[in-house]
Amino acid sequence: MSNPTADTARPHYRIGLVVPSSNVTVETEMPALLQRYRGATFSFHSTRMRMHTVSPEELRAMNAQRDRCINEIGDAGVDAILYACLVALMAQGHTDGVAEHVTVEKAVADQLAARELSPHVASSAGALVHALRATGVSRVALVMPYLRPVAELVVAYFEAEGITVTDWRALEVADNTEVGCIPGDRVFEAATSLDLSGADALIISACVQMPSLPLVQAAEDKFGLPVLSAATAGAFTLLEALGLLVDLPGAGRLLTRDANGGAL
Repeated sequence: MSNPTADTARPHYRIGLVVPSSNVTVETEMPALLQRYRGATFSFHSTRMRMHTVSPEELRAMNAQRDRCINEIGDAGVDAILYACLVALMAQGHTDGVAEHVTVEKAVADQLAARELSPHVASSAGALVHALRATGVSRVALVMPYLRPVAELVVAYFEAEGITVTDWRALEVADNTEVGCIPGDRVFEAATSLDLSGADALIISACVQMPSLPLVQAAEDKFGLPVLSAATAGAFTLLEALGLLVDLPGAGRLLTRDANGGAL
């Protein structure tokens, strides 16, 4: 835990964000979520990996920049790190049965441990899987911005993790800058077109760049089942890792889980 910077009555935590260079959403949605937390304060510190087009080639090249970015964010003395590009990891799949998010989170933790640093380490990919498992969700419907071949890799990743994808929509946007500008009504329209009859939950944005935070609560109210996003799953996982109660209002049942007795 870092020293408080403004409010000495509440503990202060520094959150490190490792983001693609073209991502402008996670640095908006994650602070918007965690600043609703009443029991602590947070500051946010980013490092960037070059990536513009969401293609397997650019995603691999982006991941190759990880060591530099982790060393940079380690210098900030952060309490927790979120490796904030879901598709960069899910597109790599599993190696010898081990999910890429598990491999990367361990590699990041080991790199920092070599410098005698020990922040909590999470990834957007791992956070979404963790949030689903922690809440007992095994059947989901998805909305994603990706081109169909990349979206199919994301579906396969969930399936390999034992999570059944009952229906999904890909908005077919390759330019990551454009992903950050997808209007909410287009995302909501895609969610409305899904067959949700067999789903335990809806993931309204399986991407930290596609804006969705204002849609989560509205979608829960409309569809009557839990609604998550990569951002809300990231906030959930960071709060748990820091040993804080999960109680953030207005962003779906996932983030009021402790306030509601742990149930979705």
